[in-house]
Amino acid sequence: MADNETGKTCPKCGSLYDEKAVRDALNTCPGCDWHYRMEPRERIAYLADKGSFLEFSGNLSSLNPIDLSGYEEKLSAAEVKAQMKDAVITGTCTIEGKPLILGVMSFQFMGGSMGSVVGEKVCRALLKGAEEKKPVLIYTTSGGARMQEGIFSLLQMAKTSSAAAELSKAGVPYFIMLCDPTTGGVTASFAMLADVIMAEPGALIGFAGPRVIEGTIRESLPDGFQRAEFQLEKGFVDVIVKRNEQRQIISSLIDLHRSKA
Repeated sequence: MADNETGKTCPKCGSLYDEKAVRDALNTCPGCDWHYRMEPRERIAYLADKGSFLEFSGNLSSLNPIDLSGYEEKLSAAEVKAQMKDAVITGTCTIEGKPLILGVMSFQFMGGSMGSVVGEKVCRALLKGAEEKKPVLIYTTSGGARMQEGIFSLLQMAKTSSAAAELSKAGVPYFIMLCDPTTGGVTASFAMLADVIMAEPGALIGFAGPRVIEGTIRESLPDGFQRAEFQLEKGFVDVIVKRNEQRQIISSLIDLHRSKA
């Protein structure tokens, strides 16, 4: 999204709109409905009932488990940039009066990478849902595992997958909203284990990126490869949900799964 003195230019349709018009449309293009990336606090504001969100595990912050030079400085810079202690916020809330465990990831914090803290917070959210019999919804956006934590970051894939299995055993519904981009170890673990896998329009969803795949298979990829619409066609995603419809759809899913239970 290009910025200038008078507003913002949509990268899809090229239209120019002032920032207020874009914000009022939930950070989408008022003309073509292009969905821009969005940060956790903005999402919580339009999703949760007003004043209902209560954060938990908010005091967790990353260490440097493999003593990588410069990692502490990167973490400090990311915390200032994203105004978060790590790349996910978790909490309890209600949507149209219905209790929910909510997790929202931030791409601003080191590309939404999953390190030990992200894995721990996601696990706690899933296990809290299982214990309290509350449905869990996680908004994902990530470039993958946080390689600055070495093997500890890769362990989070198994850890979060195990927690998702416990939620399933408890018979509690689990929902995912895939946002742009969702890739790497997050895609290969808890993001693809939900009962209903939703996606925002145009979101990039996959494991390896298109350039890596093209370089490996030495073939050109089709237009729209790995975008939400492509993944829906291939059965990788259950439904694409526009931002202004998400609150209603999620409320309906909670009702549907509650009646099934």
